This record gives sequence, structure tokens and C-alpha cells, in this order.
Amino acid sequence: MVLASTPFYAESGGQIGDQGILVDDGKLFRVDDTQKSGDANVHFGTVEQGALKVGDALEAIVDEERRQAIRLNHTATHLMHAALRKVLGDHVSQKGSLVAPDRLRFDFSHYEPVTAEQLAEIEDLVNDEIRKNTPAQTDHMTYDDAIASGAMALFGEKYGDKVRVLRLGDFSVELCGGTHVDRTGDIGVFKITHEGGVASGVRRIEAVTGKGAMDWIDANQQKLDDLAGMLRTTPEDAVAKVEQLLKQNKELEKKLATAKHALITGTGSAQDDNVREIAGIKVLVSRMDGVDAKSMRDAVDRAKDKLQNAIVVFASVDDGKVRLAAGVTKNNIGRIKAGDLIRPVAEQVGGKGGGRPDFAQAGGSDVEALDAALAAVPDWIAEQLS
Repeated sequence: MVLASTPFYAESGGQIGDQGILVDDGKLFRVDDTQKSGDANVHFGTVEQGALKVGDALEAIVDEERRQAIRLNHTATHLMHAALRKVLGDHVSQKGSLVAPDRLRFDFSHYEPVTAEQLAEIEDLVNDEIRKNTPAQTDHMTYDDAIASGAMALFGEKYGDKVRVLRLGDFSVELCGGTHVDRTGDIGVFKITHEGGVASGVRRIEAVTGKGAMDWIDANQQKLDDLAGMLRTTPEDAVAKVEQLLKQNKELEKKLATAKHALITGTGSAQDDNVREIAGIKVLVSRMDGVDAKSMRDAVDRAKDKLQNAIVVFASVDDGKVRLAAGVTKNNIGRIKAGDLIRPVAEQVGGKGGGRPDFAQAGGSDVEALDAALAAVPDWIAEQLS
């Protein structure tokens, strides 16, 4: 639908097109988007009532709530552009933007990631200007006069002889044909939600304003409250609690690594505590989760060398799978073979395996059955030896 004149803004300069309705008595055209085509603003949508023909007169009603949300984000984009140049340097220039009702996105030239401290400073500068409630002043003048007055023009953008200049106090002066707030205070609040790289030498910032910013803040506050609840502390002490838990976790990981090393190498008391004697043979059955197949095989060999007259069964759970290894010292092969020993254990954990008389390996998938399977090994050995 094309009208002789329209209040609907067509997508331009990063600001998306307006939505709303075109109506007359018994006729309704719902506008889903507005785009430029030459000098015309084209309304895309659906006829929901009646029939329309060239020459009809229609009342054009823009979705005002959506338009207002876009206004807040567009004016905030100008404030952020100025803040970026103040914090990062005059080399910053706009490389792309999106101004939508729910967010703004701004791409700009910069050679490195923006630090958390710089982002906080940019955010503070914008919110300072919002609290000043500076009037948004628009003027129409020639392009040369606009540039002479200090207005910024976007590189690569095409401008006519007459341009529109948006001035936000002394903080920001840019050429812009988009829709904006009457005063910076209308924005309410500005919150940066993301910063990252999109191309070599180009960074991107995403942000929200007004109700969108408050919704974002409320959602993150709820996440903090939920986290504090899980940690059984207050939101104010949540960071300290997490730091404490991370420190404890690191210490436990060190202790676990030491214990695994002792178990694998046969040093320390870990293995000695698990050794029992059955019919004159030392029997060692132990579980060492997270150990790979080669390390477990080496552990079996070391245990056999240390105990001399022994039967050894080791198990490990890694990535949801059960690994088993069994060893029998050569002086006991005539009484029990490693393959015969490991087979019933493997069957209980849903697997199978085999090997030499002095060494055998197996695998399985039933992790929950592992402890019971290992607990049954001494009785099985005692039965075989009797």
C-alpha cells in the first residue's frame, strides 16, 4: 500500500519500519512493515476487512507504543556513539546499527575488545545524559552548514542538499532522519547487555532502554536471588560464597589427584587398606574413577609387583562408562585365571571382556551396578579357591 502522505516511518538508517493500521469505514489494512521504494514509503501488510482501491481515503494509525520504544533506543544510540568516542577515542565511527523496539545494536570501528571498565564508563556517561533530561533539538539545514556546525555524518551514507540535524545538548550532534524522544530523560535508563567482535577491527554493542532495560535488570536480579538461594546466602554475599566454593573445589581436586596418583602407583596407604588375604593370597579390589585404560593396566602391574602373591581387580568410571582390569600373579595362575575372574564382574555391569591368564580387561555400561559387582569379588575368589 502506498499513500500520498504517511506518518509511518520507513526503515532507514538502522531504524526498522513502523507498524500499525490503515482504516476507513468498514476497511482495515494491518501494516506489518514499512519500507522505502524511491521516494515512496511502502506499507506491507494484509487487508483484514473490506476491499481497497486506488483513490480511497484512509486514516493512518501508527502503533504508538512500539514507535515510542524505538524512539528511546534510537536516541540512546546517538548518546552511546558520543560516549564511545569520548571513552575509546575519535577513531570510533559507526559501521552499522539496528534500532528496534526491544533493543539497539551498534557496530563501530575499534581495534580491541572493550574492557569491562570502559563499558561501565560508557554506560555511566549515557545515563548521566539521560538524567540531565536535555531537550532533543532538530534543525533542517544544508549539508555544508550542518558539517560546519560540528554535526557528525556517517561515512558512506548518501545525504541530500537539505539534512536534518539532531542535537542533544553539547554531548551529541549528528545528521539523522529517524524518530527521537523529546528529551533525553524520556529514555529512562540505559543498560549494555553485550559487547563482542563481528569482524576485523569492528566491535558490536547491544543494549536496552526504558522498560526493556528494567525487565533485563529484574530478570538478572531474579537470577542472582535464585543463585543466592542455592548457595544458602544473601545476594550481597553470593560472590564471596562462590569464591569460597571454587577455592574448596580446587583444594579437593588437588587431593583427588594425589589420591589417584597414590592408587595408580601403589604408593601410600590407599591400596594397603583395601588388601585382604584369602587362602593365603593377597586380594586387592579397588575403584579409581576417571582413570584411563593404560593407567589402570599400569596400576594392576604395579600392585602385582608390590604384593608378589596376589589377585588384583581395579575398576574405573569415566564419561559414563565402566572400565575393568584384573591381574593374577604368575604363581597363582594355576588356581585362578584373570579372564575367568573378570568375566562375572563384567556381566554384572552389562559388559564383557577377556585377556591373558595373568591380565584381563573388560568394559560395561551399568555404572550403578559397579559397587555391588566389586563387593562380590572376594566371595567369588574364596569360592573358587575352596
